[in-house]
Amino acid sequence: MPQGQEKLSHSCIISAASMDEAVRRAQELARAAVCSGTGPKPCGQCRDCRKAAAGVHPDVITVSRPEDSQGRPRREITVDQIRALSADALLLPNEAENKVYIIRDADKMNLAAQNAALKLLEEPPRSVRFFLCVTNAELLLPTVRSRCTELYDSCGETAEDEESAKRADSFLKTVAEGDRGALLRWCCDNEGIDNRTALAFNDAVAAQLTDMLAGTKPDRGLERGQLLELGRLNRQCADYLRVNTGVKHVFGLLAVDAPLGMKDNK
Repeated sequence: MPQGQEKLSHSCIISAASMDEAVRRAQELARAAVCSGTGPKPCGQCRDCRKAAAGVHPDVITVSRPEDSQGRPRREITVDQIRALSADALLLPNEAENKVYIIRDADKMNLAAQNAALKLLEEPPRSVRFFLCVTNAELLLPTVRSRCTELYDSCGETAEDEESAKRADSFLKTVAEGDRGALLRWCCDNEGIDNRTALAFNDAVAAQLTDMLAGTKPDRGLERGQLLELGRLNRQCADYLRVNTGVKHVFGLLAVDAPLGMKDNK
């Protein structure tokens, strides 16, 4: 198993504002999964990374909606496509240690297709990864979502995004240090930002947690379960912010409920 990939679930839902963004993130994670280099993955230099970047790696497979006679995508991903994928997933990888399936428009799977995918997502072959790319995870069955880790991708960086990334980095560093009092002070110092800035911070935290789970960013000593719990809490805070809950209240929730690093568990 490639370094860092043990933290990432075999089955992930990748949400983004656009399908191209979700697929781009899935392709990056796929390169990490097939990378045969040493050190941080993807290395970008090994044969597997180069082939994956060029879109010709035999172990990175993209599943899309079928096209009609005029080359236009049909409305749904069908149960037959998922059954074919399930059969192919039983075959060993061709070249890499892992085989990756990127399902584009996974939120367009019809109900029969989603039900057919349940067992595969819950108990995939050891060497297989599934990345379900969506713009609206709510269109997936709860039984599908419960079998996957949900990851979120934010858009390209602007100066405002960089500020949000710095704030998110500072927050996660404080969480990892394991001092509840320090986290409370951090939240008090930052609770004066407006709702839009708080949502941008929330997106930046989600992006960094995704990188930590993927092994492409240091995890600061936080365990996988803690990263997933932080992701759940972060999504809850985003839901509150979108219905105009006060930023002070949301940051108070972060101060009280965020799982902390080892110092808190001494």
